[in-house]
Amino acid sequence: MRITVFGAAGNVGSRVVAEAVSRGHEVTAVVRDEARFPELHPGALPRTGDARNVEDAAELSAGQDLVITATRPAPGSEGDLVTATKGLLAGLAGTGVRVLLVGGAATLTVPGTGGATVVDDPDFPAELRPIAQACTEQLEVCRAETGVDWAYLSPAALLEPGERTGTYRLGTDELLMDAEGRSSVSMEDLAVALLDEAEHPRHHRTRFTVGY
Repeated sequence: MRITVFGAAGNVGSRVVAEAVSRGHEVTAVVRDEARFPELHPGALPRTGDARNVEDAAELSAGQDLVITATRPAPGSEGDLVTATKGLLAGLAGTGVRVLLVGGAATLTVPGTGGATVVDDPDFPAELRPIAQACTEQLEVCRAETGVDWAYLSPAALLEPGERTGTYRLGTDELLMDAEGRSSVSMEDLAVALLDEAEHPRHHRTRFTVGY
């Protein structure tokens, strides 16, 4: 497959690129600043671009089979996530190119709470609320989109660098938790789940989640 990855130098994006390259896909790795080219996987084609710009999104998606976006704005610029999502969807409109978006866990419902979401928890870290709100708006933008084949991946509550085990569980709108009540997944296994979805599409214009 020919895959474009936005946010290719980030924590999640770099692992997505590595997983895609390891599977033999032709990967275009997109960053906003060419100074980050040395950070990119040597097996990917480095390009500069900004998903917030509709023209960039359209150009970097042209002729591709799939676009993956794993961008994460810097603190204080969380609104850029929504702008980038709108730009990307506008750039893909009418092209037939599918897009997978790595989002957030904030809007997942917590088992046993009667429908309360992750961000509804009064103990939810205050410093994470801006990005949680941006991810909430990002999902709303996707759900309003009918002209692009999109799927939105919400990770488990704890998403950290770790081991690639190749095993995970999938869900829809409810937070996945293990027998001890923990909700986690490594960035490496998130990338595995994302590429599995890329190769064998199961989710169309919907959100899904991954965890252990």
